[in-house]
Amino acid sequence: MAAVDLENVSKSYGDVEVLRNINLNIEQGELVVFVGPSGCGKSTLLRMIAGLEAITGGELKIDGARMNETPPAQRGIAMVFQTYALYPHMTVFDNMAFGMRIAKKSKAEIDEAVNAAAKILQLDHLLDRLPKALSGGQRQRVAIGRSIVRDPKVFLFDEPLSNLDAALRVATRIEIAQLKDQMPQSTMIYVTHDQVEAMTLASRIVVLHGGDIEQVGAPLELYERPANTFVARFIGSPSMNILEGTVATTGAETGVETAGGGRATAAIPSVAGDNGGAVSIGVRPEDLRVAEGADALFDGEVAIVEALGETTLLYFKPEGEGEGVVAKLPGIQTYARGQRLRLTAAPEKIHLFEPSGRSYLYR
Repeated sequence: MAAVDLENVSKSYGDVEVLRNINLNIEQGELVVFVGPSGCGKSTLLRMIAGLEAITGGELKIDGARMNETPPAQRGIAMVFQTYALYPHMTVFDNMAFGMRIAKKSKAEIDEAVNAAAKILQLDHLLDRLPKALSGGQRQRVAIGRSIVRDPKVFLFDEPLSNLDAALRVATRIEIAQLKDQMPQSTMIYVTHDQVEAMTLASRIVVLHGGDIEQVGAPLELYERPANTFVARFIGSPSMNILEGTVATTGAETGVETAGGGRATAAIPSVAGDNGGAVSIGVRPEDLRVAEGADALFDGEVAIVEALGETTLLYFKPEGEGEGVVAKLPGIQTYARGQRLRLTAAPEKIHLFEPSGRSYLYR
C-alpha cells in the first residue's frame, strides 16, 4: 500500500479552470473522503489520480513515484465505480477473477485471492451465482471484491452507494467500514456528496468548493471547528444557522448582538479592534435550546414543525432580509405552528465568522 501526494495539481478544459493548485498528502492506511457540491471537482480529482483524466499542472505521486504520464494500468490503483459494471454472463467468482486471468495469474493464485476476498466481503456462499441473482448491495460487494483481488496500492471509490436505496446504503456503508478495519494498511480515497458517508467512514475529509480545497481535517474537527461559513453549512444536517450581527464586547469571550436584537456570548477570543465590527454568528440547529433567561440569541415565530420522534425540527420564518432559522430539539416537543419562541445556545457552541467568511478560530 502507498501514500498519495498531490502538489499544486490543477485541471483545465480549455479556458475553464476546474481545479486550482490542489495540495494534499494522503498517508498510507488512511481513508480520505472528498466531499462537496455538484460540480466542485471531486470526481475529476479522483479520475486524475486514477489516470482517467490528464493533469494540466502540478505533480501526482503514488508511493513516492511521479505518476503524471503513467498509464492507469501501471499506477497500482483499483477503482470502484458508481455502477457495478459486472459481466452478466459470469458468476461472482469469474467476475472477481477476471482481472487476474487477464494478468496471466496461476489458477492457485486466483483461487486463493478470490476466496480470501469473498470471505472478507461475506460472498463466499455466493461465488456460483450470476449477478442477476444478487441484491444491489451484493453486486456492489462483488465490484469491491474485484478490486481487492488485484492487491492494489490505492483503492478509489467513486460514489459507490449512490445507486442503492436508503436502507441498503446504510448496510453497505457499514460493510465498507468493516472492510477498512480488516485492511488497515490499505489506502482508500472515496468520493461522495453524502456527508453522512463522509462523517462515518473518513479518517479525514477534504471539502472542495469551486475547484479549491476549503478545509481538510478529521470529521469531528470539521464539525466543531469549521474554517469558514461554507464548511460550516456544508457539514451537518440540517446545516448551521448563520445570523448577521456585530461584536458588542471583546476579550477572552466575545459578546455579540444580532441584527434582530438578539444577544449571546461566544467562548471565542477577540481583540479590541473587533469591537463594533460586523460578524456572522453561527449555531448548529442541535445546539439551540429554549432561552430561560433575559437574553436570547433569536426570537421568532415557528413556521413549520417536523416531529421525527427522536427529534423535533422547528423552522422559523426569516426576520426581515435575514435567513430562516432551524432548531433541532431532542425527543417529542409540543410546540405549535405560529408560536413564538426565544432560543439561545451555550457559549462554547457559538461560532463567529468574519465578513469574508473566515472563522475567528483560524485568524
